[in-house]
Amino acid sequence: MKKLLSLLTLLTLGVCMSFAADTIRVACVGNSVTYGMGIPDRAEKAYPVRLQAMLGDGYKVENFGHSGSTLLRKGHRPYMKVPEFRKAVDFKADIVVIHLGLNDTDPRNWPNYRDEFNADYYALIDSFKVANPEAKVWICRMTPISHDHRRYQSGTRDWHAQIQEHIEQVAAAAGVGLIDFFAPLHARYDLFPDGLHPNADGALILAQQVYKHITGDFGGVKLPAYYSDNMVIQRDEPIRIAGTADASERVDVSLGGKKGKAYASAQGEWEVTLPQMPAGGPYKLTVRTKNRTIEYNNVWMGDVWVCSGQSNMEWRLKNCTTAQEDCAAAANQPLLHFYNMRGITDTYDNEWSVDVCEKVNCLEYFHPAKWELCSPEAAGDFSAIAYHFGKTLADSLGVHVGLVLNAVGGSTTESWIDRRTLEFDFPQVLYRWTEGDFGQDWARGRAKRNVAASKVPLQRHPFMPHYLFDAGMLPLKGLNPKGVIWYQGESNAHNVELHEQLFTLLEKSWRNYFNDPELPFYFVQLSSIAPRHSWPHFRDSQRQLAETLPYTWMAVSSDLGHPTDVHPRNKRPVGQRLAFQALRNSFGKQLVAEGPKCTGIQVKGSAILINFANAEGMKTADGAALRGFEVAGADGIFHPATAEIKGTQIKVHAKAVKTPVSVRYAWQPFTDANLINGAGIPASTFRLLVNE
Repeated sequence: MKKLLSLLTLLTLGVCMSFAADTIRVACVGNSVTYGMGIPDRAEKAYPVRLQAMLGDGYKVENFGHSGSTLLRKGHRPYMKVPEFRKAVDFKADIVVIHLGLNDTDPRNWPNYRDEFNADYYALIDSFKVANPEAKVWICRMTPISHDHRRYQSGTRDWHAQIQEHIEQVAAAAGVGLIDFFAPLHARYDLFPDGLHPNADGALILAQQVYKHITGDFGGVKLPAYYSDNMVIQRDEPIRIAGTADASERVDVSLGGKKGKAYASAQGEWEVTLPQMPAGGPYKLTVRTKNRTIEYNNVWMGDVWVCSGQSNMEWRLKNCTTAQEDCAAAANQPLLHFYNMRGITDTYDNEWSVDVCEKVNCLEYFHPAKWELCSPEAAGDFSAIAYHFGKTLADSLGVHVGLVLNAVGGSTTESWIDRRTLEFDFPQVLYRWTEGDFGQDWARGRAKRNVAASKVPLQRHPFMPHYLFDAGMLPLKGLNPKGVIWYQGESNAHNVELHEQLFTLLEKSWRNYFNDPELPFYFVQLSSIAPRHSWPHFRDSQRQLAETLPYTWMAVSSDLGHPTDVHPRNKRPVGQRLAFQALRNSFGKQLVAEGPKCTGIQVKGSAILINFANAEGMKTADGAALRGFEVAGADGIFHPATAEIKGTQIKVHAKAVKTPVSVRYAWQPFTDANLINGAGIPASTFRLLVNE
């Protein structure tokens, strides 16, 4: 039956079997990747061999790969001049799969002959069409070249990207199929031992890709894992429902009386866009094909938020100082929905099993998740900050709020940025990450300890650059979040300047990924703890990022810190402060969302006058005198200062400084600074120069 279906599929695609009625010839044309270079048992595990096993006896698959071959006919080793080319033409294949272009990134080739690439590709395709006019041809987006390639930054990275664009152009203009060899492997750095050639596991992925396109069998209709009962879909935005299905398969979608249909592409992809809907529900979402119907019940239109970062975002509600009260109250929160992506293991100081290491490499770090309704049990195991954020929004807006949590303890900023962004905007951070000096010593050491049992040369870890994007963000493809709440920085606080670059790239990465250039980021400023001496600098840097980056706002938490515990247990105010910012900036609510904010300073004799916004009702949190202010003169040495509130200004002076030139506030790793406004929201750490 499988054989018959495959034959019918090929006939539908217009393939004429030129050799025998019961055998379809498949020619795998290409370079060393097709050949199987670097695979010790390539005769059994090169991708064409694996493809033969998948297709079965009704097909004859031949490997016509030649190492080092270029597509360019003036390149240093043109494929059309190697023996495999003539053999491939003489094979008179019914199906031709071409994967060329990698070696054209050589500086001998692309810089000189790039303008001839398209014409040379058309000529190669025509060669197979002449041999068999009914041949079905697919060309392939190239497999990745990793940063470990010796010429990566000297041209290969950029030329590889340019060639990919030409390949897509050729496929469209020539009317041939396009198979993506890049996307399935780009997130699998561990499968490229030499930075260029995929290993046996990578070859298997290539074979699977070709099999799907030849047979049209993409496994039937599927949707991303975050579709489930009890889900929340973003209200007041066009509703994009997308997934995969068998090639050309019709997909019908219905939601709350809205209906749409689509046909899966040759790549097995489909998408239906329904008109936007206001908050409400519950609805049933139905996705139907001829052979399968998928139904999701209790679906609501509301607001969806991604809640991410490291352990302080991950920190569970049941472990907080207000746990008993909060978990009990969760029984009365029907508007909250949780999508809790928990790791298969914690990143504590222990050695993981080989099985865990293997799952990490396969991007299976997170347990499968599904949407849950709020309950004391579900809330107790959920992020405390995300819970209080969502609760505050739901109470204020009266709409269902969906919270997607994928925070990982100890994770670095760079681990959450997609690989493509790092490759082009900050490639230095990719190199020898466990041995370099971009990350903190403890994080690199922890990663080595966790994966010590692994024998895989390129073993991955959640702290490594781009890993958590690959494992934790790629599964959210197609999600349309209202915004992001973020609490991370403890693992990057040693290098303020580096974090400034990385956080900026993080926002760029996620906004590109979610296709929303105005995606709001609401983040938590690091709390206070002794003796983390870089933290005052880091907090001030975060303040400046919030003031300069677009669609970015900050919640202060330094007043809630602990002198020795990096995980302060009182999370309720942090979640609420994030929610206040969102209510004001994403929903237009007129409320005070920030603490006193310095807008300028001026010298009056031996004192400094600081002007503040958000200053109505400025006071101290404990009723005592103001604490936390220091001033410095031209020598740059700061001295404790006396401060007093004068309306929306604060006057600061120190006996030891006759002519002050700068002032700072809450500039201690663990601070007891106590300035708040009438809304009870604290002021941020800051440092300013006169006339700055």
